[in-house]
Amino acid sequence: MLDNTTLFLLINSYAGKSATLDFIGVMLGEYIPFFFIAVEVYLYFFAKRKTEALLAFYSVLIALLLNQIIALFYYHNRPFVDGIATVLHSHPIDNSFPSDHTAFMLSIAWSLLFSKKSKKIGAILLILGIIGGTFRVFIGVHYPYDIIGGIVSALVAASITLSLEEYLTPLNNFFIKRI
Repeated sequence: MLDNTTLFLLINSYAGKSATLDFIGVMLGEYIPFFFIAVEVYLYFFAKRKTEALLAFYSVLIALLLNQIIALFYYHNRPFVDGIATVLHSHPIDNSFPSDHTAFMLSIAWSLLFSKKSKKIGAILLILGIIGGTFRVFIGVHYPYDIIGGIVSALVAASITLSLEEYLTPLNNFFIKRI
């Protein structure tokens, strides 16, 4: 099995070689979460899937909270801090593990995938989220294991949300009646 640094160098080695690929990489690595937000808005306001959208939102909150808790106990440099990255997009120097972008995207994807009514969109978003996470490595701001950590924290968050679904019904009803 390849280690984190070797995997990083393998993926990031393509950065800086093609303006087109670099542009695509930055778009997918930085801005694809906006597509996930658009899907959430669509599900809530237009597709009459308010409950699924709310559960996905709760999963996002839990995933990002999990990431913050992990960051209290474990710090990992970003690749550019270690001086090994071709960086295509600036990023603050902060904890790299786990990836918040990936946790954000995949918590929505897992949550929708777990729902009977939105499995197809969840599967599509799962693929897009993994692609987006991989491009975070390509643009030089994350190691591959950071992405895997984001995927796992998202899966845990969506599982927690799913297990609490019946207890979240009053909260869902509150939001559905008011928004």
